[in-house]
Amino acid sequence: MAGKKLNGTVIVTYRCNAKCNMCKRYQSPSLPEDEITIEAIKKLPEMYFTNITGGEPFIREDIKDIVCELYKKSDRIVISTNGFFTEKIIDLCKEFPKVGIRISIEGLEETNNSIRGLEDGFNKGYSTLIKLKEMGLKDIGFGMTVQDCNACDLVPLYDISDDLDMEFATAAVHNSFYFVETGNIIHEREKVALAFEELINKLLRSNSPKKWMRAYFNHGLINYVYSQKRLLPCDMSFDTFFVDPYGDVVPCNGTREKEVMGNLNKQSWDEIWNGEKAEAVRKKVRCCSRNCWMIGSVSPAMHKYIWVPGMWVMWHKLKSLFAKKPYSMYENKIVREYRDGKVTKEELDRCSTCEVLK
Repeated sequence: MAGKKLNGTVIVTYRCNAKCNMCKRYQSPSLPEDEITIEAIKKLPEMYFTNITGGEPFIREDIKDIVCELYKKSDRIVISTNGFFTEKIIDLCKEFPKVGIRISIEGLEETNNSIRGLEDGFNKGYSTLIKLKEMGLKDIGFGMTVQDCNACDLVPLYDISDDLDMEFATAAVHNSFYFVETGNIIHEREKVALAFEELINKLLRSNSPKKWMRAYFNHGLINYVYSQKRLLPCDMSFDTFFVDPYGDVVPCNGTREKEVMGNLNKQSWDEIWNGEKAEAVRKKVRCCSRNCWMIGSVSPAMHKYIWVPGMWVMWHKLKSLFAKKPYSMYENKIVREYRDGKVTKEELDRCSTCEVLK
């Protein structure tokens, strides 16, 4: 594994100004004095992609220094933010115009503000994106985590991003140590799947190969919503890693408990990556049954096993030549079985990562 560029995510803080209903991390913030330092970040390996996230990363006063250091190690950087600290974001992007910005917006105005617990959160995030676009930034866009109460806003929000020629990243609610949540579950699976189906067909009808691949990712989200085995192998901890605010290197943000491979405050990267604790974590990853479908683990897998989404895209693009609706969620056997009463909601619920059913 030595000598290969990796895919990394750096969680620079657990402090957050939002109070999202699907993430309780704001209830367990990190203390500024405990958060990862520039000296620890200097120990990270070369990466082909780095995501900077939180919490809310722009709460860090030294976010510019963090980005500067990571650009010495990474080919591409994307920062995930709620977009609330507009002036800090603009100031950073003036200095680093190639940085990517993904602003989390959970639906249209009323829906977003309710989910995120941020007064005027939609307008703040949206106006930040518009200002970044006016500055000429290219790698900007929306990020939306879908659940029962915002599924109806999925396609309308995509349409806004499409009209603005911006990126549109999707996710579904998950449970893990990272989200400090065990009770996230989608109850209205058919409604949510129909929203994803409409989005997938819009993506497939576009002229963008990148959007065609995103159609496959969203197809996988339908599979996840129905609590099924993930469509691609998970290689977290093999070519991808996360670092939390305390310097702990972990395989991902989807495990029930935090699985620590080592700590950057105490060890070198080689000691962590090639150590016994890392090998023990990798064994656990190979046996993991959580079936997460988050972009952090799926994007590297889609590149590694490119023929799988590639063949899926080719088939559905061919269908688009003859059908107005090239994709149907009922292509998924489990969706048909649920519709036909062969599988019950209770059976699917038991297969989910939700531990406290609401």
